[in-house]
Amino acid sequence: MKRNISRTTIAMIFFAMLCVGLAPAVHAQVCSLALTAGKYGVSDSGTVVGVGPRAATALLTLDAEGNVTGRVTANVNGSVTHTTVSGTYTVNPDCTGTSRFGEFDQFGNLILTVTADIVWDDDMREFRFVFTSATLSNGTPLATVINGNAKKTFAENSNQ
Repeated sequence: MKRNISRTTIAMIFFAMLCVGLAPAVHAQVCSLALTAGKYGVSDSGTVVGVGPRAATALLTLDAEGNVTGRVTANVNGSVTHTTVSGTYTVNPDCTGTSRFGEFDQFGNLILTVTADIVWDDDMREFRFVFTSATLSNGTPLATVINGNAKKTFAENSNQ
């Protein structure tokens, strides 16, 4: 009888350890457009090579269809601009992604097109990004060293 209890105990311990080992895989979250959708407060900084430093803030809306829109206030080498952005973004299951958007002046004229690589974290309430290209509306490429971060606004966080 002692042998049966020992075997049963060992079997139960093995089963418990197996369940504990599988738990993180069962609860692992997969990123998606639906989970990243919301309003974000954004800031970035860096340099436009040959022009000067850049710092910006923005309020962006990302929707569940992969669209991004918003307003930006930027300071490039001491010159402040107020623009809007419109474009698209992608999300991979591993919480990485990309974005491509146009930045427009107050008259709706395209100023430049930007691409960026993105990584989401904090249960998809925040993301970090780096510009991978910037091109003026006339096709002239700009060399940039710009990165930033974004966080869902308070109203968006309270719903989670």
